[in-house]
Amino acid sequence: MDVHALQEALLTPEGPWSALDVLETVDSTNLEALRDPRPWRVVLAEHQSAGRGRLTRQWEAPARASVAVSVVLPVGGSSDPGWLPLVTGMAMGRALADVAGVRPGLKWPNDLLLGDRKVCGVLCELTGNGTVVVAGAGANVDQGQHELPVPTATSLHLEGAQGIRREDVVIAFLGHLAALHGEWVLGGAALGRVRAAYRQECVTIGQEVDVHQPGGALLRGTATGVDDSGRLVLETGRGRVVHAAGDVVHVRRVTRAQPDRA
Repeated sequence: MDVHALQEALLTPEGPWSALDVLETVDSTNLEALRDPRPWRVVLAEHQSAGRGRLTRQWEAPARASVAVSVVLPVGGSSDPGWLPLVTGMAMGRALADVAGVRPGLKWPNDLLLGDRKVCGVLCELTGNGTVVVAGAGANVDQGQHELPVPTATSLHLEGAQGIRREDVVIAFLGHLAALHGEWVLGGAALGRVRAAYRQECVTIGQEVDVHQPGGALLRGTATGVDDSGRLVLETGRGRVVHAAGDVVHVRRVTRAQPDRA
C-alpha cells in the first residue's frame, strides 16, 4: 500500500485519526490495535497470519489481496455501544459503493454481502477499561475464488470491480466511519438518522433466519427489525425475542416487515 498517500489523506489537522501503522505482516490487526489502544489509532496490514472473526474463527487472505484494517474508537458518553459494529459495517458498505461501484447489503450484525456472498466481515472488541472499542474490518478485494476461505465468500474482483486500489477503500472507509461515529456520539436525532439508515440497508430484516447463540442454542424466526440498542428482533413461535449477539444464517426471504424500532 502507498503509505505516503494514506498519511496525507488521513493524518490531517481537521481529521480525528492520530496514528497510522502499516505493517507488512501481523498476526491480527485487531490484536495489534489492542496492544496499544490509543484513541483514533489506525492499524493496517499487508498480510494477517491469524486474522480474527466472530466466535474465535480465523480469517486469512493472500498478501496484498484484501483490506485488513483495525481502528481504535473512543466510546465517549454513548449509551449505545451495540451500534458500533453496525456503524462500522455501514462505513465499509458506503466505502465499497464509492470506490468499487457495488452496493453491499448489511447482514446483522457484522457481515457485508454482495448477493448472498460475503465480501467483508467486521469484528469489534471493547477494551478492558471500557473507554475505547477496537473495530476491525476485512474486505476481500483481489482474491480469486480458490483464494477465498469458504465457497460462500466473494471479492470485488470476482464481482467485476477490478483494479481497485486498496488505499482508496481504506481512505473512504475511514472517512465514512469518522462521520458515522460522530453522529453516534451526538445521539438524539443524529443517532436516529444512523439507525434509520442501517435498517434501510440491512438485508437481514425480512428474512427467516437461524440464530446460533454464543452458548450453543439455535433459534429460528423471522427478523422483523433492529431495535434502538442494535439488537436483532425476531418473531418466533414463542413470540418476540431480541438478540444482542449471535451468528445469523439467512434461511429464506419472506415479505419484508416494517423495521421494529422498539
